[in-house]
Amino acid sequence: MSSTTYVAPAPAARAPLGTPGLVALAVLVIGTLVLGSIYGARHGALFLVGGALGISLYHAAFGFTSAWRVFILEGRGRGLRVQMLLLALGVLLFFPVLASGTLFGEAVKGSAAPVGTSVIVGAFMFGLGMQLGGGCASGTLFTAGGGNARMLVTLLFFVIGSVLATIHFDWWTSLPSLQPISLVQSFGPWGGIALSLAIFAAIAGITVLVEKRRNGALEQAPASPRQGLSRFLRGPWPLVWGAVALVIFNFATLALAGRPWGVTSAFALWGAKGAQAIGIDPTAWSYWQTPSNAKALQESVFADITSIMDFGIIAGAMLAAALAGSFAPSLKIPLRSVVAAVVGGLLLGYGARIAYGCNIGAYFSGIISGSVHGYLWAVAAFAGNILGAHMRPFFFAERQIRRIDG
Repeated sequence: MSSTTYVAPAPAARAPLGTPGLVALAVLVIGTLVLGSIYGARHGALFLVGGALGISLYHAAFGFTSAWRVFILEGRGRGLRVQMLLLALGVLLFFPVLASGTLFGEAVKGSAAPVGTSVIVGAFMFGLGMQLGGGCASGTLFTAGGGNARMLVTLLFFVIGSVLATIHFDWWTSLPSLQPISLVQSFGPWGGIALSLAIFAAIAGITVLVEKRRNGALEQAPASPRQGLSRFLRGPWPLVWGAVALVIFNFATLALAGRPWGVTSAFALWGAKGAQAIGIDPTAWSYWQTPSNAKALQESVFADITSIMDFGIIAGAMLAAALAGSFAPSLKIPLRSVVAAVVGGLLLGYGARIAYGCNIGAYFSGIISGSVHGYLWAVAAFAGNILGAHMRPFFFAERQIRRIDG
């Protein structure tokens, strides 16, 4: 372990939340009320769901990036097995509802996208960016909200990469591809569930075999210094708690928004708004000429569902970090680490746009929607992670994978 190992500060006795926690709590409460009054109760509720996702992600340290890296480099698959549980719970909950097309009397649809070249290239870029940037889409948001200053650099260039991809989006979508393929439509909800569960079980089984061969035994979950209500409020949560929470809140998103949770379309919108602010007109790019994107660009970012959920994630993670007593930002970032954040952020943003999503919109929400593009995304992104994991030593002086990495 290096001499710079992170040690969480002890929470203050009189004000356990501290100023950051109180600010985050105020933002969540006031933001929910204001957004609800302006855009409707569902809108306000989605901001609160974003906050709940941020708390869950932070307290469970539910990062896709570190789970893939430790399996690639060390053969430890506990994180990947929990991801398979996440997907299994998701398809059990989502497939029957998506097959019916309604939830609580409201129309719903899954996250489906074409299966083609842009998904392969974009997901590979995203996978490489995960390891260099230090996080995925959800990981970047919750670690930035939790006080990781380096991840703010990744987030900034994630946004820049996203808007750059919209310039070339029509070229990427013109490359060879198939129309969206749905397991729910092809096999029915129960056939799709059976096939999906078989795939998840096979992947989990492979991780068990690899881990036992390379390490002799399966990794056990670390003991928690807290128990009961204190552990629920202040963390750390078991990974399984995080998986269950993410599925529940994704289902809440489906019920409120009519579609599953997504993250990165908002980054492209923020980048386009920034381009407008400095005199660049993104409306000339075909991506922003589609009716839904043109409407989003004309309106406030607070009218955009994905944006307000992303803002909620950041606030929720900030609140969770304050509750855990670990909100301690530091601007002492090594130059190579900054370079990796810049390059990784650009790859993450560009890759997510041309691949029709990120680890949330394409991998998590795509697969639990039955979209085959989600599986293609996972394979290509994993390949990118392999390359990225082996490039990390050039940028990072590390001897172990740290909890804060998303």
